Amino acid sequence: MPTHRRATDDTLPGKRPGVDEAEAALVEHYPRLVRLAYLTLPPSLGRHRRVLTAHAVVQRVLPRSRKGDASSPVPAQRGTTGAAFAWMRERVVRDALDRDGRPRSRRALVARWLPQLPAVVGLRLFPRAGGGDELALDQALFAVGSPARAALALLVLEGMAAAEVRALLTAAGVRDPAGALRTAERLASERGGRTEALLGAPEFDPCTVQTRPTDLLRRRHRRRVAGAATVVVALACSVLIAMPGHDAREPTAVAGRADGAALARALDPALLERASGDAWSDTSRVDFSVWPARGDRTGDPALLERALRVWGKPGPAVRISATTGTGTVPPAAPPRLLYAGEVGGAAVVLLHDGQRVARYAEPVSGDGAPALDFARTDDADVTTAAAVVVSRGPDGVRYLLAPWIAESTTRDLLAPETPDTPADDLDVSQDGVTGPVPSPSPGGDCSSWPVLRLRSSEKIVERHAFLVTDLGDLSPAHLTYTPLPGTGAPARQPREATGGAALASWARTACSLRSLRGSGVRAVNNWAFAEQKLPETGARSTWVCTRADSWRGPGRIMVQFQQPASSPVEPSTVVAQDRDTASCSRFGQHVLAGTRWKAPSGTWFLLAAGSRDVTRITATGGVRADEPVRTLAVRAPRESSVDLTGRLADGQELRSVR
Repeated sequence: MPTHRRATDDTLPGKRPGVDEAEAALVEHYPRLVRLAYLTLPPSLGRHRRVLTAHAVVQRVLPRSRKGDASSPVPAQRGTTGAAFAWMRERVVRDALDRDGRPRSRRALVARWLPQLPAVVGLRLFPRAGGGDELALDQALFAVGSPARAALALLVLEGMAAAEVRALLTAAGVRDPAGALRTAERLASERGGRTEALLGAPEFDPCTVQTRPTDLLRRRHRRRVAGAATVVVALACSVLIAMPGHDAREPTAVAGRADGAALARALDPALLERASGDAWSDTSRVDFSVWPARGDRTGDPALLERALRVWGKPGPAVRISATTGTGTVPPAAPPRLLYAGEVGGAAVVLLHDGQRVARYAEPVSGDGAPALDFARTDDADVTTAAAVVVSRGPDGVRYLLAPWIAESTTRDLLAPETPDTPADDLDVSQDGVTGPVPSPSPGGDCSSWPVLRLRSSEKIVERHAFLVTDLGDLSPAHLTYTPLPGTGAPARQPREATGGAALASWARTACSLRSLRGSGVRAVNNWAFAEQKLPETGARSTWVCTRADSWRGPGRIMVQFQQPASSPVEPSTVVAQDRDTASCSRFGQHVLAGTRWKAPSGTWFLLAAGSRDVTRITATGGVRADEPVRTLAVRAPRESSVDLTGRLADGQELRSVR
């Protein structure tokens, strides 16, 4: 986009022009001046107020005298019209900076008590939303002060030299013009030659705006009670002012009102991001960013405003929960609306800010406090963004399914089933909300473990079925399985836990998932890393490393020993555990563990097994053994202390998981 600067512009303000010269400059350059004011004004005003205030600043900049000044401390340059514009530009910057909390000039203090024109009643105005680059620049501008924003606009849009910008900021009363200029130059350099095009985009144009109504449902009621409220407020203020220690100039903090620079934009319900209904079917990024807004209350501005207000500043009555490692701070930009509707007697709003899913719920009856739940969802994909919990009740958990889910059923991991066993059908509404799904019991007997079996639409992947399960978080955990290593074959990768071997493995390890509830688990993989022939009986046992990956990064492992059992759902024995480790992942592909085992004869053995690259196992302490094997079985006292180490094919030493 071409720069705003013209060949006749004067760079620095000279003497004050008369009204005629100023009016001519104002008419010619009005959009430039309003954009400059809009960029300089503090973001805490909100987009609606910034638009109106930018126009008000420019419209009040006209001089009152028909004649200009005879002299000025900054000499004028060529051209009457250019000199008038330069003078007005300096006044616009000065007056816009006065709105950012610094000591007000006499002109700004007088203007504060004058009627604020233009004024708009019943509508909200804001520039058109831009793309990701404009949003990133907008967020960067939020993080710096008004002098730096003004300097950036003067440098890039007005095409002024650094020395000229510094002189103008000094004339406008900026205390540290050099610092503001450095910040502006840094912002410009971070985006190379694209800064001018971004600042010239509709995102930052207060002369091309969209309109939205204010709360239409409440406006009539507010008019009816306005008179009574005015009387009550007047009486209350007179009482409070009379009370000792009260300063009438100090604003009262009200729970639920969002303050701060970024919040003004992020918590505006009119700016909520909404994906088109079929965006998921034509994109290379299949995650929450392509979820359309669903539910019968997506057009309820009052509900959306309450949800955002509570997220911005929850009151003391709001029940807040967050999974481990998930922040509860307000969003930095307008979040995406995923759902708004009534489920299980509550009005529910699901929002996504790129890193988290936030669930707001309020009782439809009006009785009870609202709730706000958070879960991390960064780097979600087709499986980990497949479902979100919308409600929990005595009858089970209801999920909102991703738009790409073509088929959904339920099954019990602890039922003796095969892949060919029919799963239970699951009712799904037109909005994608499921019927109640039983939740695994958090304690007591582990007699069942319900899971969702989902299949993606063939529009994105051909016949891709997978399992997810509820672990107490907003986002269910994805279950996978890595089979035993094949002879001479390369290392195997995790696969969906829908095959016979996977279901058999999970039937014996599902109950161990109870220890992971509420810990922010993203996915859990069962890796069958070794098979061992047991002494005396010759029966086959399997060593499994169950790895739980969290959304925040660290993983947790449980090494489980599966000996032959009479029941296909007999729980495995957890023989070792570790936290905050890369073991049993693609970044930690080697594992060694051991356990004590009692043979049918009553003899106790030390059993140990390593993954495919383990070539030697050494035992020291109460048992001594050193054999070039991947699985070890030696007689051992039941209670003796033993240390296990392994040797990898490349000669490195591997410590066992304890």
